[in-house]
Amino acid sequence: MKKICNKNRVNYQDSQINVLKMELFSTMPSLDQKDLDILSLLKKDARMTTGKMSKILNIPQTTIHNRIKRMRDDGVIRRFTIVADRKKIGRGLVAYILCTISYRTGSSHRIDQYEVARQIDAFPEVERVSIVTGEIDLIVRIALPDVDALNEFVISKLRNIDGIERTVTSVVLSEIDDNA
Repeated sequence: MKKICNKNRVNYQDSQINVLKMELFSTMPSLDQKDLDILSLLKKDARMTTGKMSKILNIPQTTIHNRIKRMRDDGVIRRFTIVADRKKIGRGLVAYILCTISYRTGSSHRIDQYEVARQIDAFPEVERVSIVTGEIDLIVRIALPDVDALNEFVISKLRNIDGIERTVTSVVLSEIDDNA
C-alpha cells in the first residue's frame, strides 16, 4: 500500500526503496573518471609505470599509485596478468564449445552444474568456463595446437565427463583484439 503525505508529498514506499538502493550501492566501490582512465591504461598495459600514467593522464604519480592500491584493496583490480601469443606457444587454434548438461545420470544421481564446470576448467587446454542461461548450460573456451587436438579433447576428455549430454563446437576464425 502506497502512502503519500499530502503536506510534503513524500512517497514513503519510494523513499524506503531508495534507502535500500543506497545501502546496496554503498557497498560497491565508487569509481570516478580518473579511476576509469587508470583502469583503461592498465588494461592496455598492466606493466605501465605510474610515472608514464601520470604524464598521459596529467594526474600526480602518487594519486595514481594510491588509486591503484585502493582499487586492489577494494577488489576492483583482482590481478595483473599477461596475454601470450597463442601461436608462439603452440595453441593457435581457439574454439568455443557449447555444452548441454543432463542433470540426472542413469542411477538418478543429480549432476551439479558447478562441479561439471570445475572438472572442465581443470583441463590445461581450457581458458575459461562460463555458466550461462538459455538452451546451453556451459560455454567453454579452449586453445589447442590444431584440429586433431580439438577432436581428441572433445571426444576423449569433454564427452567423458558425467553429465555432458551434448556439445556444439565453433572454431574461431579471427579475433578482434581491442588491446592491440
